[in-house]
Amino acid sequence: MTAPDGDRPGYEQARDELVEIVRRLEAGGVTLEESLQLWERGEQLARICQDWLDGARARLEAAARDTDASSADSSS
Repeated sequence: MTAPDGDRPGYEQARDELVEIVRRLEAGGVTLEESLQLWERGEQLARICQDWLDGARARLEAAARDTDASSADSSS
């Protein structure tokens, strides 16, 4: 899946980076400042992933509506 705009990563890329951030935070050994930066980036990535998922859900719901409308039209 490609990014909706040129600066945002695709879903898989954002998810993979988020997984790496969680791993680093859980492992410890980073400074407080670095932890805060990682947390903030993780929040951004979580929003990006949610945006992708919301968009996918909307597309699936639209496709289901189209299929239902086509079925209703053909049975009339």
